[in-house]
Amino acid sequence: MFEIFNETNEQINEIEDIKKVLTTAIKMEKLDNVEFNVILVDNEYIHELNKKYRHIDKETDVITFALEDHEDIKYDNFRLLGDIYISIDKAKTQAEEYNHSFKREICFLAVHGFLHLLKYDHMNEIDEKIMFDRQELILNEENITK
Repeated sequence: MFEIFNETNEQINEIEDIKKVLTTAIKMEKLDNVEFNVILVDNEYIHELNKKYRHIDKETDVITFALEDHEDIKYDNFRLLGDIYISIDKAKTQAEEYNHSFKREICFLAVHGFLHLLKYDHMNEIDEKIMFDRQELILNEENITK
């Protein structure tokens, strides 16, 4: 289904929480036979990704690489969705800024990235409302609240 890779030097106790919320997201999206990765990185690493692939010269909280955006990548018996990169440093900072737990922030970013892999977006108000409502529904299902 999915793998979580901690590419930082930090002990991250919330990995099981991420697994639970993403498993719930998969069920709520009525998916089966999907594969993707979650890669936990630091600000320096995500900054380089953002600069190289999005041409934005700063760190960000989450970046996704959706493989289904490429029509030449298809598999018959499963969907290979892609990769979700999450900055642990940014998640910690944002948890403080938004006055909620690191668990809430890291799970939010994981669900946010997962929904991006499924082509949800927030480029306009209507799409943003759909995506953010869906995120909250998934997080609430696991009692991950602000």
